[in-house]
Amino acid sequence: MTVKTAMWPADDPAAVARAAEVLRRGGLVAFPTETVYGLGADALDAAAVGRIFAAKGRPADNPLIVHVAAPEQARALARSVPPAAEQLMSLWPGPLTLVLPRAEVVPDATTAGQDTVAVRIPGHPAALALLRACGRPLAAPSANRSGRPSPTTAQHVLADLDGVVDVILDGGACAVGLESTVVDATRPVPMVLRVGGLPVEALRTVVGAIDMLSGQDPQAMSRSPGLRHRHYAPRARVVLVAPGEAAAMGGPAVAVMSQQPRPPGFVGRWQVMPSALEGYAQALFAALRELDAPEVETIVVETVPEVGLGRAIADRLRRAAER
Repeated sequence: MTVKTAMWPADDPAAVARAAEVLRRGGLVAFPTETVYGLGADALDAAAVGRIFAAKGRPADNPLIVHVAAPEQARALARSVPPAAEQLMSLWPGPLTLVLPRAEVVPDATTAGQDTVAVRIPGHPAALALLRACGRPLAAPSANRSGRPSPTTAQHVLADLDGVVDVILDGGACAVGLESTVVDATRPVPMVLRVGGLPVEALRTVVGAIDMLSGQDPQAMSRSPGLRHRHYAPRARVVLVAPGEAAAMGGPAVAVMSQQPRPPGFVGRWQVMPSALEGYAQALFAALRELDAPEVETIVVETVPEVGLGRAIADRLRRAAER
């Protein structure tokens, strides 16, 4: 394989400075965050944002999350900041995105025409260094082809986007491994639109009352990425089963993700996932990519308890299994 996209070390200040210059010129830079790798462009440059959509094959009605380096930069992108949002900002940097009333400076391309903007401060030193060096807010969805499992290593980005992104900053494996939790802070009671790397329990320690998106609310769903289109899916069909049921589903074209050891005599691939939910979340997308080998037709996944990070893991697995 001939690599066409430059890959530079994310812990090299000179590389970060060069990547920041690429962004200032309207280019695309993939960079590590604590959640997944992001595909960054200047969030206030509509043409640069358009390159993100083209590179990913992303539907134009799917808004982008804007990454900033400090709370005051988030406030500058909003018409106003509700009191609950100010409280939730205390959880930054970290895997939390806040949906705020959009200021006029943010172009339609970034928000998919919504009157709100989704903003967060990433909790990764390389991401923060890039944002500071660039001096611009960065729109940055996951750095993968739209619909594919999210990238948690630079090699995942290269596999999906080699030749269509200018630079990849390699910062190793992402620590959290799941996209950020998205909270609509424009409501009287904040609402979780997308469960993610920050458990709902952590939000409640800060603001108390938190609503959860339930059912199909088109207006609410339009404000968050990752809700209205197929996501996180490998090529192979994903089938979800209860713990202990995968052992009876073996075959030469079957792969299994389970927290249990491989049973004797099982035919097929068997991936043992970490027992701790934090480790499972970090390994989830890498496991889906690894098991999606040409000879595998079905990936059978044993479900996890839907508590804490388990809610976000289960959400991603359900979306991967959609057809």
